[in-house]
Amino acid sequence: MAVPLLDISRQHQPILEDLRSVFNTALETSRFIKGPEMEHLEKEFAEYCGTERAVGCASGTDALILALMAVGVKPGDVVLTTPFTFFASAGAIVRAGGVPLFLDILPDTFNIDPELLSGWLADNCSVTSRGVIDRSNGSRIGAVMPVHLFGQLADMDRIMTICNDWQIPVVEDACQAVGSKWNQKRAGSLGTAGCFSFFPSKNLGALGDGGMVTTDSPELADRMVSLREHGGKGYIHEEVGFNSRLDAIQAGFLRVKLAHLENWHKGRRRNARYYNKAFRGVGQVTVPVIKKEAWSIYNQYTIKVPERDELLNYLRKHGIGCAVYYQLPLHLQKCFERLGYGEGDFPVTEAVSKEVISIPVFGELTEEETVEVVETIRAFYAENG
Repeated sequence: MAVPLLDISRQHQPILEDLRSVFNTALETSRFIKGPEMEHLEKEFAEYCGTERAVGCASGTDALILALMAVGVKPGDVVLTTPFTFFASAGAIVRAGGVPLFLDILPDTFNIDPELLSGWLADNCSVTSRGVIDRSNGSRIGAVMPVHLFGQLADMDRIMTICNDWQIPVVEDACQAVGSKWNQKRAGSLGTAGCFSFFPSKNLGALGDGGMVTTDSPELADRMVSLREHGGKGYIHEEVGFNSRLDAIQAGFLRVKLAHLENWHKGRRRNARYYNKAFRGVGQVTVPVIKKEAWSIYNQYTIKVPERDELLNYLRKHGIGCAVYYQLPLHLQKCFERLGYGEGDFPVTEAVSKEVISIPVFGELTEEETVEVVETIRAFYAENG
């Protein structure tokens, strides 16, 4: 039995009429950019996340750029983040004028190691009239960007304690974590700002691109509204922003889907529980480690195995959807050579990148399909000792 890594059509099938209604309304009203649909979505999404404001934009990447610019990252400022994430995390830092500075991850959750963050700041930085400065080169520390990878939040209690002590803003990269929680608080509500992607494959996906930034600061929200409109209002511009508006039709689609999100999360978490139990007898498989403070949405269900590439090929040969996130860490990407990193600089990240593989977990999987995934992985290890 072939099992897809993701089948969005199964999610859409029960809500097709509602989605078509959104499309028809857009045609009838000719409101295609922003408008009431976006305003309603911003309000509903802020309520869902538990924040005062939410600002819609064109993509998750733009959400990161908007947030970084709004919290005050300026050209040449350092932004601390992880090398084990999707390219957009570091790419957005560069697009905002900043310089990524990578810190290694924890070997169990794959999220940034807070103690490395604390140690690096203590060993390298001082507080000055310009803010927190790297003593080695005079660069200002503009922000810290924890990435909530695979649907589990980073240790935001520890990260916020560290950053509050240094008075450094925190931009949550929550693009894989809509609805996830840390100590009962949702992603996007713990940092200075939280950034979300509505790429179609996300747990809450548009039918195209879309993004959102959440914050409790009205000043930050207002600035992001200005920045997404070329840095102004009407034809009066206070700064140079860019064009990052959320289409009304995408906002409408997202409003329909937001109403179903918690139920969809139940499906993913049910499948994750099945896998967790089924893999107990497969010693070579390390299932996702979820911290007691965390509530994961399992944007991906990512296991660690020592024979990753062999298992990857075996699963593909047998029609089981799978993928590797991420096989080449950001510090080893050619476009970041100028940062001066090399192989061996982040040993945990580099080891994990050779062992991780993600398997189907979307909520509409059938019981037969999850059994097929497990049995195929069991067969691989039975055949390969």
